[in-house]
Amino acid sequence: QVQLVESGGGLVQAGGSLRLSCAASGSISSINAMTWYRQAPGKQRALVATITRSGSTSYADDVKGRFTISRDNAKNTMYLQMNNLKPEDTAVYYCNADITVLLQLQGIDYWGKGTLVTVSS
Repeated sequence: QVQLVESGGGLVQAGGSLRLSCAASGSISSINAMTWYRQAPGKQRALVATITRSGSTSYADDVKGRFTISRDNAKNTMYLQMNNLKPEDTAVYYCNADITVLLQLQGIDYWGKGTLVTVSS
């Protein structure tokens, strides 16, 4: 059984910062790519940023220069540092990870339940 738990969401004023965390637990052999997604009210879920196990990163165009994704492989945890937040960043943020569990050879996609980020103007 594998769980992904997000934390760090909340209410912040425009221009402020938040740091999200995503902690993976369970019978984990290895965690491959980890990704943050977000879903704003009335919109489809969208990719925010991805980080590989080796640390290579990529970002959606609308968060480049403001958000930074990172991970601590020893802690099975991923982070998203969000600076200069805008009202349009308001969304539920979800953690996704490609995880290989013990005694298995292939990774499976797991999702967290999400954490709400609200940016007021």
